Amino acid sequence: MNISLNYLQETFKGQFEYALLDDLAKVGQQKIVPTGAYLIRPGEFIRSVPIIIRGSVKILRPDQEGREALLYYLGGLDACAMSLTCCLGSRRSEITAVAEEETELIAIPVDKVDEWLCRYSTWKQFVFQTYQKRFDNLLTTIDEVTFHKLDERLLTYLQKKVQSCQCRELTITHEEIANELATSREVISRLLKQLEKMNKLKLQRGKIEMVGA
Repeated sequence: MNISLNYLQETFKGQFEYALLDDLAKVGQQKIVPTGAYLIRPGEFIRSVPIIIRGSVKILRPDQEGREALLYYLGGLDACAMSLTCCLGSRRSEITAVAEEETELIAIPVDKVDEWLCRYSTWKQFVFQTYQKRFDNLLTTIDEVTFHKLDERLLTYLQKKVQSCQCRELTITHEEIANELATSREVISRLLKQLEKMNKLKLQRGKIEMVGA
């Protein structure tokens, strides 16, 4: 879907210079991605870099046994640092990107990512800010794994998900949570029941309602 220049000016509100927006309107593709759809899988070459306009995309890193650990979420006006890194180095993807909900994005051809770094200062700033944001996410994850107990990590994980979807109720299974936190379903079920007794959440079949979210 082609993109109008007026739409881009309204969406980015001065974040990018006019010439960059003009280029983006010419080469970018506006897409609507349904819930559960994959944007990229491990081993695939990245053909475009997405900028998320609305919705949420989760980025996962698989291990050799096929388990996937959650790295971070992408929300409004976010780009994926891992995608930027892979396309700049012409490498295959090492991550899985999947839409948490219906997501609108703009796909930018990989050859433009490098070209625009040399041409547009606002694009260079955006890319560097993307790397910094993801690095901060990584430090937070390391802190949680190193210094926090699993029940604290679980509660933080759930709070981040409701913030991302701007909702109180999550449609997610205990198995999905266990996979993303690299633990077992039995452990997650036990911890969720403990959090429910502490009035942090309410459990329903296939759903979790956060209290006070």
